[in-house]
Amino acid sequence: MKVTVLVGGVGGARFLLGVQQYLGLGQFAGTATGPSGDHRLTAIVNVGDDAWMHGVRICPDLDTCMYTLGGGIDPERGWGHANETWHAKEELAAYGVQPDWFGLGDRDLATHLVRSQMLRAGYPLSEVTEALCARWQPGARLLPVTDDRSETHVVVTDPEPGADVDARRAIHFQEWWVRYRAQIPTHDFAFIGADKATAAPGVLEAIAEADVVFLAPSNPVVSVGAILAVPGIRGALRSTPAPVIGYSPIVAGRALRGMADECLTVIGVETSSQAVGAHFGSRSGTGLLDGWLVDEGDTATVDGVAVRSVPLLMTDPRATAEMVRHGVELAGLETSS
Repeated sequence: MKVTVLVGGVGGARFLLGVQQYLGLGQFAGTATGPSGDHRLTAIVNVGDDAWMHGVRICPDLDTCMYTLGGGIDPERGWGHANETWHAKEELAAYGVQPDWFGLGDRDLATHLVRSQMLRAGYPLSEVTEALCARWQPGARLLPVTDDRSETHVVVTDPEPGADVDARRAIHFQEWWVRYRAQIPTHDFAFIGADKATAAPGVLEAIAEADVVFLAPSNPVVSVGAILAVPGIRGALRSTPAPVIGYSPIVAGRALRGMADECLTVIGVETSSQAVGAHFGSRSGTGLLDGWLVDEGDTATVDGVAVRSVPLLMTDPRATAEMVRHGVELAGLETSS
């Protein structure tokens, strides 16, 4: 089975672990809970969070997926390197270097240094990611959605002291997310460079050749939405012969991670499985979905989309693998050996 998943960071990485558990890939080799066979997993990863910080290129979602699948993620935070130390951060602070609101761990910094050296040498991000994955062996192909600049910026009421109360400016997503914790007046999101970007090598093929395509329960605006902003991705999802199955990020009536509720409010979408499903829309219309999985006890009706209620709490890889099984079943594919 060839499975392609559109993912963001922490939630997307946990969903990928469930796919691996279901298919018996990566660290779950030999312990599949789903059908046996020759399975392949490709993750198309958001790059909208990427930024240059302290002279190095940070790719948070790619790294979170790589560390998680490779067994190196910090289990407490759900992001960053396990057994991290912060000596470089402390020294940067002692020098008074800005931005002081964004910290780089020492182990994580090594990843960013290698990436930055390769990017400056002319390698595209997709090749750099492949080289980094050779060290981590994630058991999946991790593809940045694009090798080009496609950064998420956020239009906010200017938070600087003394700014006019009506003044607005765009700040990088990282500043909005990390520095301000999304708790300042926010008006819009802009995907800078996306209109001129092209899909990275292998991305459109991974969608076209899949047996099933999943939209992970990542943030529908700044994770999945940022992926969809790259030209060609929507068209590929609409034209693939594979069923496209989405997972609601709303559990028990609220978004569990990724500040999805704040992001949805900004674009005028209610924080509900019904509204997010309608936001993605049906492939039989002008949207993307064939199937939509919502949390148990939840209900949603999306014209032209098959909807099923199942447990959507990703408490561990086996629970997430059961979510995957429901998605495979909704796609009409074989779920057992």
